[in-house]
Amino acid sequence: MTASALHLWQGEFVDDAEAARRLAALPELAGRVLARALPTDVVLGACAAVSSELADPASALHTRLAAHLPADEAGAALAELASALTRNALERKLRRELGGLRPERLTRPDARETVYESWAPVGLLVHIAPGNAATVAPLSVVEGLLAGNLNILKTSSADTALALDLLAALGAADTTGLIAERVVALRFPSSRREWLRTLCGQADAIAVWGGEDAVAAVSDLAPPGCRIVEWGHRISFAYLTREAAADAGTLDALAEDVCRFDQQACSSPQVVYLDTENAEEVWAFAERFAEHLAKISATWPAPRPSTAEQAEITTVEQLARLERHLGLTRVIAAADGSWRVLADTRPALDASPLHRSVRVKPLPRHAVTATLRPMRRYLQTMAIGGGRADVAELARAAFAAGVTRVTPIGSMLEGYEGEPHDGVYALQRYSRRVSVRASDAAFRTVACLDDLVAAPVLPPSSAGPLLGKEDVQRALTSLAPEHAHLYFRSGGSTGAPALSVFTCADYDNQMRAAADGLLAAGFDPARDRAANLFYCGGMYGSFISFFSILERLNATQIPMAAGPDHAVVAEALVAHRADTLFGMPSYLWQLFHAEADRLRAYGGIRTVFYGGEHFTAEQRRVLTEEFGVEVIRSAAYGSTDLGPLGYQCAESGGSVHHVLTDLHTLEILDPHTDRPVPPGEPGRLVFSSRARSGQRLDRYEIGDLGRAVEGACPCGSHVPRLELLGRYGDVVRVGTYFFNYRRILGAAQERLGYHGEMQLLVAPGSGRELLTVRLDEDYACDPAGARDALAAEVAELASAEAEGLLAFAVETVRRETFERTATSGKLRTVVDLR
Repeated sequence: MTASALHLWQGEFVDDAEAARRLAALPELAGRVLARALPTDVVLGACAAVSSELADPASALHTRLAAHLPADEAGAALAELASALTRNALERKLRRELGGLRPERLTRPDARETVYESWAPVGLLVHIAPGNAATVAPLSVVEGLLAGNLNILKTSSADTALALDLLAALGAADTTGLIAERVVALRFPSSRREWLRTLCGQADAIAVWGGEDAVAAVSDLAPPGCRIVEWGHRISFAYLTREAAADAGTLDALAEDVCRFDQQACSSPQVVYLDTENAEEVWAFAERFAEHLAKISATWPAPRPSTAEQAEITTVEQLARLERHLGLTRVIAAADGSWRVLADTRPALDASPLHRSVRVKPLPRHAVTATLRPMRRYLQTMAIGGGRADVAELARAAFAAGVTRVTPIGSMLEGYEGEPHDGVYALQRYSRRVSVRASDAAFRTVACLDDLVAAPVLPPSSAGPLLGKEDVQRALTSLAPEHAHLYFRSGGSTGAPALSVFTCADYDNQMRAAADGLLAAGFDPARDRAANLFYCGGMYGSFISFFSILERLNATQIPMAAGPDHAVVAEALVAHRADTLFGMPSYLWQLFHAEADRLRAYGGIRTVFYGGEHFTAEQRRVLTEEFGVEVIRSAAYGSTDLGPLGYQCAESGGSVHHVLTDLHTLEILDPHTDRPVPPGEPGRLVFSSRARSGQRLDRYEIGDLGRAVEGACPCGSHVPRLELLGRYGDVVRVGTYFFNYRRILGAAQERLGYHGEMQLLVAPGSGRELLTVRLDEDYACDPAGARDALAAEVAELASAEAEGLLAFAVETVRRETFERTATSGKLRTVVDLR
């Protein structure tokens, strides 16, 4: 940035003349930029990248921004910025303030109704920044970006270029260009009225810091209907019970609150109230507290007040000394003037002249609300020293008076991620709540209106290494406790069960995304009566997850779980009029056969949503023709470690699913190399989780094969689709040949008309290995004929046997003989006994 380039305009540094020329076209700029959506995911990614640079003192950005700050303040200020811009901090802010990580998407708050709501940008948002807090301006713009606004920041010409350089770095970190086009930062004095008038005159909202005069001046320039977001001056105070006032540790902590920032922060204590009406107690406390303030003040360097500030301090102190003759006040001050305690018997709240000037006043708790309420527009923080009951009682009284924040003594200047500021959430003040009501029945399977418009904007895939199951399990050993709330184990159908850990917020976000997918699949929570028959227990997540999904849809649910007594399950289905079943195909297949007469007579099961496996074509035929099932559809595509990955819309068939792009980015890599496959070609599925605060999985190779499905989906959604083509575990090497389970199953269905389950067993033998195909005896009664048919259809079987590399056999067994995973009940397609 050159000396003449004073301003940042959409990623470009410009001079006064160019900024003036562009300001004239501000209305056209707003209309053009706001027509494009800014996904919050784009902002989160850019902020996370900048945060990483700021956290590294050796980075070029850290060095450049530190040059704009006093040497003794730079480290703390940049660390504060780095912390505020982390993905975790901003995701927590989004969840708390706007209810989720993608608040801009038009989704159904009540899935039983085709009413869509979202948070929309307020529009053109002008930020008029304070001159005394370097980090406030850029962080306010980040909040404006999270809300999707076009942001124009006005800073003083006397301010450094820290905000401009930081915002330029944010724009540069975003490859989509959406952030840069939404940021304009101008440095000019408020005396340049024509520029200020132009900005405010076009604004939809103005965020302004300062006192009443500053807010009034901006309000005068704002057009009718413009939202004024006032971040004005505030007064904070401490309140002590008798017990707290006598505690030395409490007084030290209070003195720390006074000395930090020399009371320049809105949350710094200016007054200390005592729960008393006795003047003698006020005098005695003032003497005690002065000792603690002197001790703590000596450990904090005290900057010299300006001439005007010193004049105010002197005036207030001298007036208090004069009022002592009236029995109203007493003053205790440091000999060098570095601090002072102003004891006063009058309870009314008076502002302090700051710079470690503390008023001490009596205020019995019964009078808290009435005494403080006249100052309600200015109240912010109340620090309470007392017991649990004191905090509960006094907080309510303070809130009634206008206080917005209560803290313990000693932490008045500390906050927490997602904390409201001055009683409001900034993101809500920078947003509007909008809605669409759609009565057409065609909207019943539309979970999000945005998906009907355009494909989602997704960040580029990471360039990092691929992760496997072992890498993920190893990383769990160092996962921070705050990211480990929910523990699940996989079913173990393709190997040893693996552990997966989620935060509660991540789990909730995933279940809401999966719920939207279930709507697209045709589930109707207003009418359908769902029986949850997934497996439960052993830390397996399918039953719990679908319980949560159905709960978030406000659906009617019969949470039976997969029980061994099929008669009890069937009886409950009939008794509670279930018409929709959720479960594993293998379990549901057993249930329909074990209770065939009862379920045929009932005839009420209309829909089956399955997960984990797939029904064969013949099984589908039996369920529809013999039991009256009308819809058989995947409930979700997912895994225990990644969570839900895709959903099957009402127009999708077979194993085609839409990708849950709110949660993940998908790559499809060549089966033998790590290069992307051409569009439509099969490859290995690699997912990167983008909406997970704890165990983030970047480029996780899930073990599935698939291909991208080109073209528009008949459902109207532009969300990408994939077709699942099986798992690596479905392919087994015997001798020198590779055998695909699904190919052998397909041969059995086509040549034999087989519609039961099938399992491959591989065992060592004397001289050669043994490959056995297990078939359900209810659907295959001639093992020898089946063996000949499969050998004729699958050429590799006959070749390997002829070459003496394996022995091939077919056996028919009872259905309960098939090996299944203990946790999920899922069929083990390949059992390798070698």
